[in-house]
Amino acid sequence: MQPFIAPLSVMLLMLSVQASFVPVEDEPDHRTILKNEYVQAFRVTLAAGKSTLMHKHAHDDVAVRLSDARIAQETLGQPVSPTEHVTPGVVSARDNETRPLIHRVHNVGETVFDVIDVQILKRPAGPEAPAITAPAAENPGMRAYRYELAPGAHSTQHTHARPYLILAATDMELRMTSPEGTAMEHRLKAGDLHWVEAGVTHTLANRGAGKGVLVEIELK
Repeated sequence: MQPFIAPLSVMLLMLSVQASFVPVEDEPDHRTILKNEYVQAFRVTLAAGKSTLMHKHAHDDVAVRLSDARIAQETLGQPVSPTEHVTPGVVSARDNETRPLIHRVHNVGETVFDVIDVQILKRPAGPEAPAITAPAAENPGMRAYRYELAPGAHSTQHTHARPYLILAATDMELRMTSPEGTAMEHRLKAGDLHWVEAGVTHTLANRGAGKGVLVEIELK
């Protein structure tokens, strides 16, 4: 039996489709701000009227919006979606490992679109821990917990048994207090983030004069 050889037109079409997008790691508006063996965090700052390249997300991810903006998304081979209004602290999660997402984002508003997208690269060793509380968003690899704290308000005390990333969705005066009463003060800017291995018990408090939003992204 002769081996099957695809017609030249089919081969050219396949090459054209492959060349029409890049991996998210190579998309120029996705700037890596943290990477280790477990996660890679991108910050996307898209000016008004600008668009990303068509790009592929192959890992599960969690996105946290940092700005008030209007965007539209265009999935490969599909029409552009209706306009979406995003605000600081909006959290979403996608299961890209089951079905990779190939898309581009258009900033159709008059303000900067600012977002942090965290993708999981590797699951840490050890068993999955139960959820701390109801997640704001989750996928097979991560849970995202969102804390919207008024001035003087604090979260309940909670324990992270798995590695996690803490991220400020807004500017905030944060106080982290341990069960022993040890407190640490942090003046955060929107987009600040910190990786923590595990084994942390704390309470999060807003010591500032305005509302603060924090997101903790814990690996399962």
